[in-house]
Amino acid sequence: MPVSVTGFDKSERLMWAGRGAAYAGSFAKLCAYPVPQLLDAAEVGPGVRMLDVGTGPGTVAAAGCARGATVTAVDSEPSMVDLARLSVPGADVRVAVLPELPFDDGEFDAVVGNFVLNHVGQPKGALTELRRVVRPDGRIALTIWAAPPAPGHALLGRAIQAAGAVRPPHLPAGLAREEDFPRDESGLTGLMESAGLREAACETLRWGHRATAEEWWSGPAAGVAFGGQMVQSQTPQVRAEIKRHFDLLSTEFAGPDGVLTLPHAALLARARH
Repeated sequence: MPVSVTGFDKSERLMWAGRGAAYAGSFAKLCAYPVPQLLDAAEVGPGVRMLDVGTGPGTVAAAGCARGATVTAVDSEPSMVDLARLSVPGADVRVAVLPELPFDDGEFDAVVGNFVLNHVGQPKGALTELRRVVRPDGRIALTIWAAPPAPGHALLGRAIQAAGAVRPPHLPAGLAREEDFPRDESGLTGLMESAGLREAACETLRWGHRATAEEWWSGPAAGVAFGGQMVQSQTPQVRAEIKRHFDLLSTEFAGPDGVLTLPHAALLARARH
């Protein structure tokens, strides 16, 4: 049965509309860190038919092509697809939206999703769809952000809270209770098993992302992701307070050269159809 589109899904699509370039210039470098491990987990190599779900500007798709895979990549946001088509001419890149993908059953040997499961309203339904399009005994590999967030990931949220910002009504409060799951290794493994996947396993990746404070602020300032929408929806006075607190808190992560080293943690899960 098709999985319904939730209010969370609709809010996410509005949140990312037209923000491909802003994401590519800010958070894309952060999200690129797990890509080699993600492709290893999915056993992507020469001749593998790989689907990259939520490709963004095409980072994972490009890495898959470099390994000799036959790559199809999709994203729900047209501005992301435009970027990916330019950066990965060797891939078949198109607009498509979870939880309903325009592919046949078992069409791919491997399916990967780098930080895409964070952005769907029914994660189990999304995984069931990914299971459908991968062949029997094929591999699925995914990353999501761990919770509670690592200190670098939490920096913007701390600044928003310190400034007394109020959540606007158009931003979702989170997944419905029956759809949510613990954002830890056992929680993600359990979710994959509940979607009928086999041999599910998960590990935590930790790294320090290096960026200048200006680069790190550029994403929120452009309205990228939930934090950026929080920033942009405030009054000018509150936005200024968020930036002031952001600048103060950023000093905790600054090295002698002024560049920030921001600790992050993500979950990397793999399973087999």
